[in-house]
Amino acid sequence: MELTLKHINLNVTDWEKSLAFYQKALGLRATRREEAKDGAYIIHFLGNDKSPCKVELTWLRDKQGTYELGDNETHVGFCAADFDATHALHQQMGCICYENTAMGIYFIEDPDGYWLEIMPEGRG
Repeated sequence: MELTLKHINLNVTDWEKSLAFYQKALGLRATRREEAKDGAYIIHFLGNDKSPCKVELTWLRDKQGTYELGDNETHVGFCAADFDATHALHQQMGCICYENTAMGIYFIEDPDGYWLEIMPEGRG
């Protein structure tokens, strides 16, 4: 059996803030939007031309408070074609939450506290 990874879901508390973050920090753009007829949810699929895999941001109207993320050991990884420029942007944005210079990677934190790994292209 052979499967293709289609998307990764992240639930968010403020879809507008999250959408802006993912566009600026990762260069992802909305490729599709779905909204429940009763307004119970809004889903944005984000992607780019380099990867068939999408990030699905799901906002749930009735969600109270923040999401429990555990120890942030689960994360999504992204390869940067220009690692130094990407790192500089994330420094300017103030979203770098952890760096492992020995491994040549770092993590940024999105508005809901999800950690996103950034690595040089060719790793992963």
